Amino acid sequence: MDENAPRGPQPPEPPPEGLDRRAELSEFLRTRRARLQPHDVGLPSYGRHRRVPGLRREELAQLAGVSVAYYTRLEQGNGRNVSAEVLDAIARALRLTDAEHAHLMHLAKPAAHKKKRVPRAQKLRPAVAQLLDAMDGVPAYVVGRRSDILGWNRMAAALFGDWGRLPAEERNWARLVFLDDHMRELFADTWEQKSSDIVSFLRMDAGCYPNDPLLSALVGELSVKSEEFRRLWATHDVREKGHGVKHLRHPLVGELTLSFETMRLQDNSEQSLVTYHAEPGSPSSEGLRLLASWGADAADSARHGVS
Repeated sequence: MDENAPRGPQPPEPPPEGLDRRAELSEFLRTRRARLQPHDVGLPSYGRHRRVPGLRREELAQLAGVSVAYYTRLEQGNGRNVSAEVLDAIARALRLTDAEHAHLMHLAKPAAHKKKRVPRAQKLRPAVAQLLDAMDGVPAYVVGRRSDILGWNRMAAALFGDWGRLPAEERNWARLVFLDDHMRELFADTWEQKSSDIVSFLRMDAGCYPNDPLLSALVGELSVKSEEFRRLWATHDVREKGHGVKHLRHPLVGELTLSFETMRLQDNSEQSLVTYHAEPGSPSSEGLRLLASWGADAADSARHGVS
């Protein structure tokens, strides 16, 4: 027996060629069905002891107006000939959000994405990079597929850390959130929400590009290295978070309450510009002002070779 071999059960890694679309479809439908109870949809529960969590397949099929055999085949991952109308009916029965509905369509009818080649490198337009630099006083960055960080300005570096010192493959929100202790300290009491948002983002990406080997490798790496990621990935939750509030605990300026906005770039729907700002006149606004001053001093020192 090899004494250096890993002991105990190891979390499974996705195949290197990509994620299993049929398994993704099956698990997504099963987990959405499990979260609904009969009383949620106006059905009798027929006793307190039920053999399955949530709705039975028969109950879901009844709500969607399809046969049990048809729905069972779909939940087993066979969505080859399913129509958009049937998927709409199932989405209504499962009470899916808009983001979940879109995810279901991508998983069940991936024909539009099968032939779409996923480029290994993502590029930021020079004009967008110039826009980031011009946004003085506002932390801003651009995020692409797989939660890769493609560009950022000086204020984002002052707020989140100097991403320029990281290798390109490590400039990734998922890796940072789950593998970097600094991020856990920075996001403080909102780390759970941030980590959940990141996993939901990756799930949406996996629905659009199940054959992306880089995404598969990222999920495999995080599944091995992070128990929190494994737990969240198993929920199959998907949602889009376009705006909100984050509470940060910065090592230099302390507590910050910042609003963020996420805006998709019109000529590239796979890239989004994310900005953070504070309420005018608030302590957080003063904290950002101090960070801006610190960031300028750090940049000047770096240009002159001063540590």
